[in-house]
Amino acid sequence: MSRSALKRRAKEARTWLTDACFPLWAERGTSSSGLFREALELDHTITDSLPNRVRVQARQTYVFAEALRLGWKPETSRDRVERGFGILTGLARRDDGLVGRTLSPDGDGLLDDTPDLYDIAFTLFAIAESSAVLGGNGETRASAGALLDAVDRQMRDRLNGGYAETLPPPGIREQNPHMHLLEACLSLHKVDPDGRHIARAAEIISLFETFFTAGPGGLLGERFAADWSIPAGRDADIIEPGHQFEWVWLLHAYATAAETMVHPAAEALYDFACATLDEAGRACVEVTRDGQPFDASRRTWPQSEALKAHLAMLEATGDERYAAAACTSFDVIMDEFLTPDGGWIDHYGAEGDIISTFMPASTGYHVVLAFAELIRVMKA
Repeated sequence: MSRSALKRRAKEARTWLTDACFPLWAERGTSSSGLFREALELDHTITDSLPNRVRVQARQTYVFAEALRLGWKPETSRDRVERGFGILTGLARRDDGLVGRTLSPDGDGLLDDTPDLYDIAFTLFAIAESSAVLGGNGETRASAGALLDAVDRQMRDRLNGGYAETLPPPGIREQNPHMHLLEACLSLHKVDPDGRHIARAAEIISLFETFFTAGPGGLLGERFAADWSIPAGRDADIIEPGHQFEWVWLLHAYATAAETMVHPAAEALYDFACATLDEAGRACVEVTRDGQPFDASRRTWPQSEALKAHLAMLEATGDERYAAAACTSFDVIMDEFLTPDGGWIDHYGAEGDIISTFMPASTGYHVVLAFAELIRVMKA
């Protein structure tokens, strides 16, 4: 029963993407300079007052790669993917091969050229996803290889493991950019299976085992000391349910790609994150290690990651209870966070009040990926 209900929701997801989301962001999400806009106002009014982050260029490139994969207006989708690929392999690149953080509004080049591992991870992810829909694997290998070579030369932490989150190194360590680098490696592996992307992914899995989950309860921490040891103060106790869910999905994806068993931590992270959902199935932003709300506000992206985790568990086990959980998360996303015209309310307060002042384009990556996974798993 739950599986058939979820298949109906998968068809609804496809309709929302193709009839509302993709048209809105294709029409209003690109500036006159050719860059993808950071945001739209809640009424869809265009605003160009925010910095043009490289990560948004990458995320929106992915969004239109998915649009092309789903068959939405192939010429328009292809144009947006090619535009994004050109930005990420041209304007966003520094002379040393790394990418910077923000672009000038006129599209002339980098405004802030600080290398940031989070931006780099999404650049690699978008390059891989572009290649998957456009072809041109040789160009992908060259572009991704040059960026990864620059990362290895300048950002790899040979003493402690992992990579510097920014240059110069910030003195704290974060799991989040490493998590997205893992995601990028898995996407690159699909288009370049002879590359060393699975080996690099395995190194990040090792960090996950050794450091990211070393705190009490084996839960996923967010920030760490410079040597990856347990941090002091607030950072030692704060858990983000959205990232617990995201790692569940990634651990399943890694197991598939590496042809190995799913890491046993996936089930523990999933159970903890599910236990923090409210009575309606909503995920909050932050909890403590004992599961108590710390930041009880609600954003769109953790709901999307919950949906992906439920789908990963369903695909791995076939258990109907995961289909039921996925139905609940989908309904939360569709009924509370998404708008019928292709936008979203990105942030609610703990009491349900809207605290978003605009629609960040970056949210689209989470929703589109979750809905694409729903469509794929349910073959809708």
